[in-house]
Order: sequence, then structure tokens, then C-alpha cells
Amino acid sequence: MKYFLLFIKKTLRFILKPLSFAPAIVVMYMIFRLSAQDGITSSQLSYKISTKIVTTADKLLDRNLSQTQVKQYAEKIHYYVRKLGHVTEYFVLAVTVAFPLYVYGVRGFALVLIAGTFCVGFAAFDEYHQSFVSGRGPSLKDVGIDSIGIFTGIILVRIAGFIGRKTIFRPLSKDK
Repeated sequence: MKYFLLFIKKTLRFILKPLSFAPAIVVMYMIFRLSAQDGITSSQLSYKISTKIVTTADKLLDRNLSQTQVKQYAEKIHYYVRKLGHVTEYFVLAVTVAFPLYVYGVRGFALVLIAGTFCVGFAAFDEYHQSFVSGRGPSLKDVGIDSIGIFTGIILVRIAGFIGRKTIFRPLSKDK
């Protein structure tokens, strides 16, 4: 029975480990689809988000802003919301890329190098892709902004993995 359970455990690991990359593929697809939106559609989406942020803050702070004031504040933060979107989506990509690599045993500087190169490369490819989309264009600055999210995500995975290995998963790692 002991060997059968060990066999099941190893078989599940063999099957599930490659599936750990599925979230990264989904995130890359979502980023690619968002980048495929024309400039007007993309801008309208982030403007809606900016407006939602301002109206939510207005309700929380009980400021009773007029529609004109909401529009003015939304226009002020619109650029920052767009750039925060870059940081956020590439943070999520980095986590979904770095975590499976960590599971496969890639640690330390190698994790930063491999996951970072892959994610920054994808960011550069995505900016190049935007050069073919109406109303959009490539921006080296955006790759730099994406990199902030990328390396923050990778560092978070390194910290979480280290803490998890030292605390939570240590008892589970011993095959009895």
C-alpha cells in the first residue's frame, strides 16, 4: 500500500507539474488580446476604470463630486491608471511564470534571469505587436514600466517560495 501511494503521488506530480504553466499561457493570451485592441477602444477601457476609481473614492470620502468634477479627476489619473495596468498585468505574468519554474527547482539568480528574460521578452514582443494595431504604437518606456511589475512579481515568488519551503512545506517534503 505504501508503494502504491508513493506511485500515485509521483504520478500526480508528473501530470500536474506541467499544468502549472497553464495560468501563464492564459495571462499571455489576455495581454495579447488587450494589446490587440485599437487605440480608441483601449483608451476607453482605461478611462472607464479611471472613472470608476474616482466615483468609488467619491463615495468612500463622501465628497459629492459633480459629473464634471468626476470627469476632470478621471482625466487627471487616466495616464497613471494605464501605466498601473501595465505594471499589474506583467506582475501577474511574472508570478504565473516564476512560480512553475520555482516548482521545477529553479531558484535564486537563475529564477530571476530565466523568468525575467522570458517576461521582458514577452513585453518587448507585445510592444512590437502593438505597432501593427490601429492607433497604437511600440514604446520602450512601456517595456520599462512592465519590467517593474515583472521583477516585483519574481521577487515576491522568491520570498513566498523561500518562506513556504522553510515553514509550510518542510513537513510535507519528506516521503515517509
